[in-house]
Amino acid sequence: MFKKILIANRGEIACRVIKTAQKLGIATVAVYSDADREALHVKMADEAVHIGPAPSNQSYIVIQKIIDAVRQTGADAVHPGYGFLSENSNFAEALKAEGVAFIGPPPVAIEAMGDKITSKKIAASAGVSTVPGHMGLIEDASEAVKIANQIGYPVMIKASAGGGGKGMRIAWTDAEAREGFQSSKNEAKSSFGDDRIFIEKFVTQPRHIEIQLLGDQHGNLLYLGERECSIQRRNQKVIEEAPSPFLDAATRKAMGEQAVALGKAVGYFSAGTVEFIVDGNRNFYFLEMNTRLQVEHPVTELITGIDLVEEMIRVAAGEKLRFGQDDIKLNGWAIESRLYAEDPYRNFLPSIGRLTRYRPPVEGKRDDGTVVRNDTGVFEGGEISMYYDPMIAKLCSWAPDRATAIDVMGRALDDFEVEGIGHNLPFLSAVMDHPRFRSGVITTAFIAEEYPDGFAGVAPAEADAKKLAAVAALINQSVQRRSAQISGSLANHQRPVGADWVVTLGGFTLPLHVKDGADGTVVAFDDGTSLAVSSDWLPGHLHANFAVDGAGIGVKTSRSGTGWRLRWRGMDVVAHVRSPRVAELAKLMPVKLPPDTSKMLLCPMPGVVTSILVKDGDAVEAGQSLATVEAMKMENVLRAERKGTVKRVAATAGESLAVDELIMEFE
Repeated sequence: MFKKILIANRGEIACRVIKTAQKLGIATVAVYSDADREALHVKMADEAVHIGPAPSNQSYIVIQKIIDAVRQTGADAVHPGYGFLSENSNFAEALKAEGVAFIGPPPVAIEAMGDKITSKKIAASAGVSTVPGHMGLIEDASEAVKIANQIGYPVMIKASAGGGGKGMRIAWTDAEAREGFQSSKNEAKSSFGDDRIFIEKFVTQPRHIEIQLLGDQHGNLLYLGERECSIQRRNQKVIEEAPSPFLDAATRKAMGEQAVALGKAVGYFSAGTVEFIVDGNRNFYFLEMNTRLQVEHPVTELITGIDLVEEMIRVAAGEKLRFGQDDIKLNGWAIESRLYAEDPYRNFLPSIGRLTRYRPPVEGKRDDGTVVRNDTGVFEGGEISMYYDPMIAKLCSWAPDRATAIDVMGRALDDFEVEGIGHNLPFLSAVMDHPRFRSGVITTAFIAEEYPDGFAGVAPAEADAKKLAAVAALINQSVQRRSAQISGSLANHQRPVGADWVVTLGGFTLPLHVKDGADGTVVAFDDGTSLAVSSDWLPGHLHANFAVDGAGIGVKTSRSGTGWRLRWRGMDVVAHVRSPRVAELAKLMPVKLPPDTSKMLLCPMPGVVTSILVKDGDAVEAGQSLATVEAMKMENVLRAERKGTVKRVAATAGESLAVDELIMEFE
């Protein structure tokens, strides 16, 4: 077994590998850039080596700098994690030349499967079902349009070396094919240094289902069930689960056997994933093979009980797998939610800054047997950098069945506290309660179809509004009683705490009466209904558990002006608790209107302006591209919302802008 492993990565996956290495008694080495000097993976490792400036193309993906770190520390193996150099065959070959083990597959398999054009040809020859498409290289946008017409719209334009949703566009028209080709080419060159593009048929009503492979260097190759990854946004996975609610045993077996056949065709060993697109009739088509550990590997670990990182290390050390295909059993259900530094209220655009509060839910097995796991690479007070992927954490839940696993995830998301940056916790919570997601009838178009205008939060239904009103009433009662107990007041002059209040929140006005009952505080509403509510909440608490009508809920609470901001299950409301007379007067107060920015194009997120496509005085049409902004390795095209004329362009290409800085204004 190895004595020292260097992890050629950063963030949560570096921390994840370090944990398993520590379990096996193996020393670890972290590498870090300028931006990651204080990162969690650096603190967790036994040693750490600085490898350069913040941009990954000057640090994490410079092979020689990793090799130098290996030499400096005497590491005898390297785990690449995912992304960066994990699927770079030259890196694997360089380590081999150094006499250092690469904890991953053989270079020949990485090279064959890393090129999506080559991999599809190998898959077809191995008897794996493939999607119709043009596997040759495409020279320019005109040729892309021609090929797209031959295949038939819709088509998927993809970077040959792509991954993580980068360099991918769906085109339904010639115009979209032309623009998508150029954007994919630009993103591919920026992210991978390889701008080759190919086109394939886009399968409608598709589900994204992948098979986990695990093999050793002695010819044993197994499949460990599947993962459903259909909840995606811009081709980037957001929520994954294992197993899939859609597959039957026969389809699972067929997909698994084809994945193994593909792996054997390239002499595969270590962990790897074969991704398929599955249509509504359970026809499946090979998409790509990821010759590395997947981001979503924890859900497979939770239902199989197999530590994939441990097995990767053992395989790289030459050990045989300790189990066979018949030993693989799928137990229960697991769900993973990717917590991203993306603002769902701004169309999921990247958000950077300091984590002023970071309190994940408690990990481990619960009293009811369910499990919560959180893989993360950040800490309270740490920075989310603009240079890397926006993932903050991967929150996972396990339960004996899917419905319970969803419920456990929903509660864990409620209990996850993140402040200081924009993040997608409200959106993830909303998905957990979405009837379509809970039914399992989902496709990769789920987010686009269910949130066509973006995410604006969850509007509370009346039942939920009453629960939150009861929470607000309890908080108010606690604060009022605390204020009434000020010491030093004259005898018989204590301020009485009223029992009748009016709560306004989320468009509801709810008169109510608060009284003490056997089950704690009872909140009685005007319509005759009542809710018993109790909590350990105290002033200053930003999160608390409330028992409402016998059910526990976790609510984030904070002051907002004269009201209370309450966040729960994707709802974000300000509750005002007023006496009946003050509530009457409040109705007469004028509403302050927000500033008019309708004639301005503002930078939607911190980033670099890569191009300005119009100039002063230009007439623009609705939907016309105006500028592009790059942030967190993604190129974002900003378009005109309506027809108009450019009055002034305020920004220039190459300029770094903060969120809401002016790019241009219109007449």
